[in-house]
Amino acid sequence: MNTFSTVSPIDQSVYCEHEYASEKHISDVITQAKVAQTHWQQSTLATRTELCQQVVAYFQSHRHDIANEISWQMGRPIKQAANEIDGLTERAEHMIALAPKALSRIHLPEKTGFNRYINREPLGTVLVLAPWNYPYLTAVNSIIPAIMAGNTVILKHSSQTPLCATRFNNAFNSADCPNGVFNYLHTDHAHTQQLIQQPDIDFVAFTGSVEGGIRVQQAASERFIPVALELGGKDPAYVRHDANLKHAIPQLVDGAFYNSGQSCCGIERIYVHHNLFNDFVDGFVDLVKQYRLGNPLQDGMTLGPVVTTQAANTIHQQIKDAISQGATALINGNDMGEYSKGAYVSPQVLINVNHDMRLMRDETFGPAVGIMAVQNDEEALHLMNDSEFGLTASIWTQSEPEAVALGQRIHTGTVFMNRCDYLDPGLAWTGVKNSGRGYSLSELGYHQLTRAKSFHLKTTVTA
Repeated sequence: MNTFSTVSPIDQSVYCEHEYASEKHISDVITQAKVAQTHWQQSTLATRTELCQQVVAYFQSHRHDIANEISWQMGRPIKQAANEIDGLTERAEHMIALAPKALSRIHLPEKTGFNRYINREPLGTVLVLAPWNYPYLTAVNSIIPAIMAGNTVILKHSSQTPLCATRFNNAFNSADCPNGVFNYLHTDHAHTQQLIQQPDIDFVAFTGSVEGGIRVQQAASERFIPVALELGGKDPAYVRHDANLKHAIPQLVDGAFYNSGQSCCGIERIYVHHNLFNDFVDGFVDLVKQYRLGNPLQDGMTLGPVVTTQAANTIHQQIKDAISQGATALINGNDMGEYSKGAYVSPQVLINVNHDMRLMRDETFGPAVGIMAVQNDEEALHLMNDSEFGLTASIWTQSEPEAVALGQRIHTGTVFMNRCDYLDPGLAWTGVKNSGRGYSLSELGYHQLTRAKSFHLKTTVTA
């Protein structure tokens, strides 16, 4: 099959159709990127900065149309979809501003008769494999710093959000991007694997499932190229005995149900000190009941459909299994009206849960969260670390020293205090365990997109 269709979760209609790239087109794009990189590497940082700033300006000027496309492709409420372009702007502008420092030459202390320094050089051609859940935020994490560092980019986007690749291409074209510096391809799984194995691909940045990350790593395993993998999460929150519930409850509800729970770092399990448990659960449930599930293109909707009916079925099954094992569901799905069907999933809050349940172990990636009471910090710490994943964890407390002490013992790439579900572009975005490896954003994001080259110059030579 040479074409693929994107089925909208809003109404199960075919929203768009695209052709898969032929093997000749794939080969031509790789060659084009390789040739362009030789010249792009020699461009000035000022030239790259101007290009990337114009790309960001394109996204801002087309914000409304892009938000509409996001909603149709993956189901997010229209207002939330528009916010993604603001997030893209924040991250891109931060990485652009950081480039002079991150890419600057590292000079060693003066040594008589020698000049010694380390340059950061681009890797070559960067392949970005982007997912559907935050189709612009996840892609921009690698695209902008890769190009700022002097690399060329080939973007392969999810078949659920193919118009995002087109939008990136339009943005770079609008900025008069040199031919071959930015490229995109629509490929199936087999051709994506072959693409990773091509000798002129120098780095792969993948965001997606653990299973997808394994396939990417296997495809690259016979080549000596770096691979960055941002994979799944089962991110926990711990509400300590001294937490401010008026602050914690709305933040955690948003962290669990924003984007219908389809966030890499969304809150999927919550542990609450037993003294606060009842008050926390009551406040949490009351707020969730105020959410509105429906057509994401209509004003006022806070929940749209999940990405596919298959994803909806997986979420429903996790909830059903948990209830069969003794969990108590606190939200009546019928209260959400006629939309609680197909790819539309009513939000759910469950108590009397434990780690024998898939709901508390496996990634849910949907609008459902389990809440457990704990006796103390040690029990909470044990449960937070009792996971194959390690992307983020959040601690809700009025004591920064206690949050830091706990955070040093939590096995995650990021520790939050009194906030969650947010990527600060000034900090390294990374995971441990099955949440992946490598870095994006921050100065470290530039380090993985460049290689160090040392210069050891003897300036005084005697006969």
